[in-house]
Amino acid sequence: MKRIVIPTIFLVTHIVLKASLQVAPPFSHNAVLQQGKPIPIWGMADAGETVTVEFGVHKTKALANASGEWKTELEALNATTKPRPLKIRTRTENLVCENVVVGEVWLASGQSNMQWNLEKCSKSLSEVRTAMNNPRALEIRYLRIDAPAEKTPIKDFNPKKYTWKVDSPKTRPSQSAVAFFFAKRLHDELGVPIGIIDTSWGGKPIEGFIPRSEFQSNEILRPILELSDTDRIEELKKIEGGVFIRNEAGHPGRIFNGRIAPLIPYSVQGAIWYQGESNAGIDEDPRGYRHKMEALTKGWRKAFDNLQMPIYFVQLPPFRSELIAWARLREEQRLSLDLTNVGMAVTIDLRSSDIHPPNKIDVAERLARWPLAKVYKTSKGIPSGPIFESATFEGNEVRVKFNYVGKGLMIGRKEGLNPPLETPDAELEHFELRGNDNLWHPAKAIIKGSSVVVISDSVKKPNAVRYACQGAPSNANLYNRSGLPASPFSSDLESVPWINLKPK
Repeated sequence: MKRIVIPTIFLVTHIVLKASLQVAPPFSHNAVLQQGKPIPIWGMADAGETVTVEFGVHKTKALANASGEWKTELEALNATTKPRPLKIRTRTENLVCENVVVGEVWLASGQSNMQWNLEKCSKSLSEVRTAMNNPRALEIRYLRIDAPAEKTPIKDFNPKKYTWKVDSPKTRPSQSAVAFFFAKRLHDELGVPIGIIDTSWGGKPIEGFIPRSEFQSNEILRPILELSDTDRIEELKKIEGGVFIRNEAGHPGRIFNGRIAPLIPYSVQGAIWYQGESNAGIDEDPRGYRHKMEALTKGWRKAFDNLQMPIYFVQLPPFRSELIAWARLREEQRLSLDLTNVGMAVTIDLRSSDIHPPNKIDVAERLARWPLAKVYKTSKGIPSGPIFESATFEGNEVRVKFNYVGKGLMIGRKEGLNPPLETPDAELEHFELRGNDNLWHPAKAIIKGSSVVVISDSVKKPNAVRYACQGAPSNANLYNRSGLPASPFSSDLESVPWINLKPK
């Protein structure tokens, strides 16, 4: 860790000629500390110096090692909206981080749809504009980090540039819309301060966010690292699961090194993730994305020393019909649910002609259902729409069973921000069956209890079934009665197209 004086962040109450005492940059004015877990605090000081950390009545000490690095832990704290100073001192120096609170801290990351801010969304959606301009300040605080990509993990970042901001109409416009509405939902439900650390980066593939070590230890992903390290970019495009590395940040691990590594081991509750567009575009192969999601999940959990850390992600919405690769990526995302403590917000019913849909409200609400049900257990409702469980083939019929059915299935139609309206006289759309001719045929689907029965006059002996496996299905209308949409699925993964069509 480089030794840098950081007067713009910390109130130095004892003036010295040489300021050797430093605390890691995530600890600044207005910070949010994670409740209910030990809180690691670290920094630099003169070798052999004793560092004392105080927060209210809580006190802990650390001894700086030969390199000047020190680390200690505050005991688990209860949430509080009452701000207190976080004091760090040695015999000769004092640092104070003012206005620090304790609540829930979440990491928010991904590409541009996570980064897309309230101001941009407000230009197309009046409800976002109303929320952005609401004069009532919420107990939400943000730390936005847009540091550059790095070849090796760094230990700190520019403390003058990256500081916690307190929610207000003035600070809100630049905040991630998904993260803001996610935090607002948690705050409304839990009544505690919410901290968001945003490390998203628009237009970047998942590879940059995954720790390099996960590529080295994974046989499936190791070829990506080897081709990247030797700058064989054209070869990397062509392998199964390949990716188009357009710039420095696309290389394995480099976003992690610059934006996430400096946070470690800051205590967080979990992470939310919205990414995938840049792994399913031109010269990009979405096959195997589930293995990359597994590497991301395992890598982050190891880094934050929390092997059960919850990670909730957004499944890609519909966009353009020629983007067939998005259908395969959605399937890869769905299959990522085999991991423990993960959850997926389905958005297949949030139609938009914009690759950056302004409706981040529904996205965030669906994300928030997961921690409210699984982490905080304040919600008795189910967190997800129907997720494919199994298909049983009986003659010319296929019976499809789902998880997360709740109180039952329904046919619905969603318009704008309104809850889906049940449309019982409509027919289920986008169900298809495949037969011995190896072709997919449109099929009739009927809700029977907690299952869907699928038949087609064109398929006498079906061997596979799928739902909404197009680039942009126009009306994917299967829901549960909680108003949450069913995820697209195919009983045969390898049959889902993954090469994009030429634009019409």
